[in-house]
Amino acid sequence: MEELIKFVEDEFVTKNEFPEFGAGDTITVYYEIREGEKTRTQFFRGVVIQVKGTGTTKTFTIRKMSGTIGVERIFPINMPALQKIEVNKRGSVRRARIYYFRGLTGKKARIKEKRS
Repeated sequence: MEELIKFVEDEFVTKNEFPEFGAGDTITVYYEIREGEKTRTQFFRGVVIQVKGTGTTKTFTIRKMSGTIGVERIFPINMPALQKIEVNKRGSVRRARIYYFRGLTGKKARIKEKRS
């Protein structure tokens, strides 16, 4: 059964090429919004909280602060509306899912930048 699913995914699902990123990285996601017959590009910039799944079912969660309110959004990696992803900063974190980041405010909510 898994072989059949993998075959269908490989044949019929279009794969988008995006840069590698992980938890703690600050990224900007550009995606298309349709309002009636008009389309426009909107971006969402924030910190990656988690990357979940593999292959075509891969999703990632981004958190940004809008004023004093935290806003999270989950994007599937194969969403047709995704146009591009830019990695702004590489973050240095020790965990793959940084849910503790939700409870931090002020200077504690900073993530150190990874040295390259």
